[in-house]
Amino acid sequence: MKVTFLLNGETVEVETPATQTLLDWLRNTRGLTGTKEGCNEGDCGACSVIVTDATTKRALNACILFMPQLHGKSVRTVEGIAGPNGEMHPVQEAMIAHHGSQCGFCTPGFIAAMAAGHANGRTDHDDVLAGNLCRCTGYAPIIRAAMAAEIAPSPDWMNERAAPEAPAPFAPESLDALAAWYAANPDATVIAGATDVGLWVTKQLRDLDAVVFLNRCRDLQQIVASEETITFGAGVTMVDVHQTLKIYHPSYAKMVRRYGSEQVRGAATIGGNIANGSPIGDNPPALIALGATLHLRHGEVTRTIPLQDFFIAYGKQDRAKGELVTGVTIPKSAPALRVYKLSKRFDQDISAVCGAFNVTVEDEKVQSAVIAFGGMAGTPARAKAVEAALVGRPWTRETVQDAMPAFAADYNPMSDMRASAAYRLEAAQNMLLRYFAEISGQATSVLEVQP
Repeated sequence: MKVTFLLNGETVEVETPATQTLLDWLRNTRGLTGTKEGCNEGDCGACSVIVTDATTKRALNACILFMPQLHGKSVRTVEGIAGPNGEMHPVQEAMIAHHGSQCGFCTPGFIAAMAAGHANGRTDHDDVLAGNLCRCTGYAPIIRAAMAAEIAPSPDWMNERAAPEAPAPFAPESLDALAAWYAANPDATVIAGATDVGLWVTKQLRDLDAVVFLNRCRDLQQIVASEETITFGAGVTMVDVHQTLKIYHPSYAKMVRRYGSEQVRGAATIGGNIANGSPIGDNPPALIALGATLHLRHGEVTRTIPLQDFFIAYGKQDRAKGELVTGVTIPKSAPALRVYKLSKRFDQDISAVCGAFNVTVEDEKVQSAVIAFGGMAGTPARAKAVEAALVGRPWTRETVQDAMPAFAADYNPMSDMRASAAYRLEAAQNMLLRYFAEISGQATSVLEVQP
């Protein structure tokens, strides 16, 4: 595949295999070894680079970014964050002044993430840097450096110009073209952000034959709001999903803030998180609790289904070969929705349990309840026995406690390295109790120390 992009301000044309990662190409072909390989799965941030397109400038993980995803974009590695005459970027100067580096292995990734945040005027440094791991310096001096650089203007050399490009046969630019190609090549691998597929290559060492990239299909990158609903195109990144959810569904948005990291959310898409059918995907429980509708397309044929019906069994979804997930629609308003994510690390960790609750109470009695969990079964699934134990009864702590044992009828979770089955069941029960407390106006934040 022929790919054209800007690398540190210079146009490059590359003939590349479909699944060559940017990290491997930078280090092995270009000799740009400042970008480090750490985990090689998008967790540590040592490989962070800045990727700019027509509308965004974001730090992304080069280790799970395939070369064809860069067509028509601009990439800056740590070598290009300094000026053309060796001038240091403000975040580089601040890191030196505030002693933000010791061994230095993680530092290039931090610099890339900080410079991207700096260019975007970000001051939420804990969020910007949550995807970068440091084992020796500690975060305090790094955060101080980021704060010190806030007032400095972004250097001129960071203002990217557009890269020359031509249409990319491997990345259709319309949904019509994409749907027709995929219907004709139903065994192909569909790649959106590659935050999942990337690990098939870097960790499982899989050879992917026919592939198609979705990142240039603008039809899938739209967010359409009506009076009562919001429709996210399947190609909308989780960064953009997060921005919308903060307005309409703040509890869901708080969970998405912990979905991967800035680097992961900048590439990952809501459609990919649904289509891969993972039992521990964080979006499906919240979407099921919202009563979301899923949109699919096979060639010229479109259909919609309740999202909860999409997940049939572990590894099996209601999607035919050659059929695309094109979007998902949710209601604008769901004031009773709460979403809770439980994981070993607070930031960018896979959920042990993710629960979503949407209970309607009228005249102090439960009128309806939709409760969904990830991490409790082979698919994201509703807790229908618990729902039945709540509906029609007074909305009291006693009712909630009476319903808690019903989780054992809904789920038979597995034990793995993240949690035991018994722990998962108890955590789900406690989440229901937490939901009752929060809806009742009690303080429930797990980030605050109560006296």
